[in-house]
Amino acid sequence: MSTEQPPQTAPGSRRRRELITFLVLAFGIWPIVAVGVVGGYGFLVWMFQIVYGPPGPTGH
Repeated sequence: MSTEQPPQTAPGSRRRRELITFLVLAFGIWPIVAVGVVGGYGFLVWMFQIVYGPPGPTGH
């Protein structure tokens, strides 16, 4: 049984990679996901109102 450890990366290199990953997530992926979720919800409400009519009292 071998107990070889994988090669360790320099602490500065790992910190830089984590910072880049954070920036991509915080300013790239999450804003796109947020716009998609809000847009999807708006589309869902719009389709619901097309089928069932707008909210409020019914016109007699």
